[in-house]
Amino acid sequence: MEQINHSVRILEITQENAQQRIDNYLRLHLKGVPKSMIYRIVRKGEVRVNKKRIKPDYKLQTGDFVRIPPVRVAKENALPSPKLNKIARLESQIVYEDDGLIILNKPSGLAVHGGSGLDFGIIEGLRALRPESRFLELVHRLDKATSGCLLIAKKRSMLRALHEQLRNKTMNKQYHALVKGVWEKKWRSVTAPLLKKAQDSIVKVSELGKASETRFKILQRYQGATLVEASPVTGRTHQIRVHSASKGHNIACDDRYGDEQFSKEMQALGLNRLFLHAAHITFFHPVLEKQMTVSAPLCSELTLLLEKLQRN
Repeated sequence: MEQINHSVRILEITQENAQQRIDNYLRLHLKGVPKSMIYRIVRKGEVRVNKKRIKPDYKLQTGDFVRIPPVRVAKENALPSPKLNKIARLESQIVYEDDGLIILNKPSGLAVHGGSGLDFGIIEGLRALRPESRFLELVHRLDKATSGCLLIAKKRSMLRALHEQLRNKTMNKQYHALVKGVWEKKWRSVTAPLLKKAQDSIVKVSELGKASETRFKILQRYQGATLVEASPVTGRTHQIRVHSASKGHNIACDDRYGDEQFSKEMQALGLNRLFLHAAHITFFHPVLEKQMTVSAPLCSELTLLLEKLQRN
């Protein structure tokens, strides 16, 4: 169902929104409108700042007046009930929280946001749990099948500060992955360029792709498998999964880039999800003014599997 916003809106930019890109600002105020349409109305000059045309990467300044034209907006879905089991469990999966930030140990199988046929995701679930919170936004994303550390900002100033660290590559993430075979010590870094196919979002190694780097460290060798720590230097889609597979070390139970035989062997031992977990995240907390490392423990399904594997 759709609703039409018939009136032009003129919004004044406060300090809270200063330095935010106009395209990102519009996405917050035009929920349900596709990104392509947002870029189109900016290019056509229907969106104006201080009565002037701007580009999509224009950074807003305190005191700017933004003209938002009437557009066709998808009617927002109601938030899910906080009593749903999946939603209620999110509360117990919060590993850190303060006035400006939530860090969640995201469960595998739950998308970070709704859409594409999904009724709700992590962010809608948290908004249902915290109706008093006026601002809750994802700092970054994890694939639906990936578990572990996920940052959610409770203030725009926190979101801006953490996004800057992501841009400057000063935020560090370490993932744990169980991969096929014996990972060789010489492969401490994989730098294969990655290209994403627009039609199906499948990522492949290609000279036409974007520069990418993942650093690997062996944590434990098992018979026929290796537990590795993967630290992405760049943040490409499916980067760890594709870089691992490109070396012949597919991640266990990867339904896109996996090895069928290896996945079957792991499923026989009780694994029914991708073995990729965002174990640690390190960042500078802008309010506490200190470097922080937060960890998310492996779920019981992953720890039980490791206990069943024979160490080498």
